[in-house]
Amino acid sequence: MSTPFQPRIPVIYGAGGIGAPGTFCMLTDARAAQPVLDAWCNRVGPSAIDTSNLYGFGTSEKILGEMDLHGSSVDTKIYPLAPGDHSPAKIKEACARSLEALNGVKVRVLYLHAPDHATPWAETLQAINELHKEGKFEIFGLSNYRSYEVAEIVMLCRANGWLAPTVYQGLYNAIDRTVETELIPCLRHFNIRFAAYCPLAGGFLVGHLLPTSSSSGAGPTAAAISPGSHFDATNHFGMWFQDRYFRMGDAVRELSSVLEQHNLTLNAASVRWLQHHSALIPTDLGIVFGGSKASHVGPTLQYCTEGPLPEAVVQAYEDCYAKVKGGLPNYNHDPSWYDPKVHGY
Repeated sequence: MSTPFQPRIPVIYGAGGIGAPGTFCMLTDARAAQPVLDAWCNRVGPSAIDTSNLYGFGTSEKILGEMDLHGSSVDTKIYPLAPGDHSPAKIKEACARSLEALNGVKVRVLYLHAPDHATPWAETLQAINELHKEGKFEIFGLSNYRSYEVAEIVMLCRANGWLAPTVYQGLYNAIDRTVETELIPCLRHFNIRFAAYCPLAGGFLVGHLLPTSSSSGAGPTAAAISPGSHFDATNHFGMWFQDRYFRMGDAVRELSSVLEQHNLTLNAASVRWLQHHSALIPTDLGIVFGGSKASHVGPTLQYCTEGPLPEAVVQAYEDCYAKVKGGLPNYNHDPSWYDPKVHGY
């Protein structure tokens, strides 16, 4: 009998890689995705599964609705693909579509996936409050908003007696820590739990994409990039990942050499860094881990249960981040259509 799964920080299965063919996803139907989720739930038990109406261009939710989720609930998001998508009418329509696609699966968290600057916050928040009163979801969350936007939204909700956000999902890993400066203190002030997505930098911290020698910021060879993976240039987000992380190759390679001296892999150590040395706390919502193969799940979950890293390794992570943080974009994300000259800040 296996030991109980008890990581310091909870974990969430990320279904961003589940989507129909042609949507830049590696798990293209329920049959392909089921063994991965089976492996996850066999170790973790009934869990939470993270998705969005954006993932798989809307097909991730539908495929999840066709699967055996082993009693797990779903956290989903509403992304503003066009100005006004967070208007009351459209957000209610989007919520209804998500619930229909999920085929009766319970929605735990409903996130606003990014800011819709074309819709006044108050209109969106009132609609969210109404959806909650109707029992459509349990918890209201934000994702990719700036810290001052989070504060404004919380205060608007409090002033009007509406449901306030109590969860925030943001980009966070050992080499991408811009949330620590201002966002995390904001969330702690308002008692908002954090959920970390991209915990292994889209797979960059697995290690197979690192240069073998000093590369002056060049990325790996094309052969090292799996078709359909986060870094595939034909993927909708492939160039985003390449632009963000490939320039860190030399610094992360130096980090990896320190880890080797301690008989640690970059993958394992980066998971343990999040569990024990990051800004995350046990009451946070959790870390969102993906996985396109059942064989990926076991090692990741095992790393989550292992202890803190040696002090020299923790310092090596600090040294690595000091080298790369100056060129990092901020943690927030706006839709591609957003223009501050038109929509304001």
